[in-house]
Amino acid sequence: MLYTQKTKENGKVCFALEGRLDTVTAPDLEKELKEALDSSAAELVLDFTKLDYISSAGLRVLLAAQKIMAKQGTMKVVHVNETIMEIFEVTGFSDILTIE
Repeated sequence: MLYTQKTKENGKVCFALEGRLDTVTAPDLEKELKEALDSSAAELVLDFTKLDYISSAGLRVLLAAQKIMAKQGTMKVVHVNETIMEIFEVTGFSDILTIE
C-alpha cells in the first residue's frame, strides 16, 4: 500500500504517501484519488513526508489530480523532500503544483 493514511472530512481529502510512487503503485493511487475526489471534494492535500521516490507514472497521477481539482477546488503537496523537489523543478511541476 502506497499511502499510510487517507482522510476525508468537510470537503478536504488528505493522502499521506509512503515509499515509492512509480509504475507499480501509481495505478492504485490514481484509482483511490478518483474515488475520493467526487464533487464534494474542495481541497486535496498530498503529504509527501514519507515519500522517497516519484517516477513519471507518479507525476502523471499528480497532473490528473491537479486537473480535477482545478475545476472544483484546490490541491497542495506538503512536506516534499529534496530529492522529489529536484524532480519537480527539473520537470516543471514546481510551477504547476502548489508546494508547501
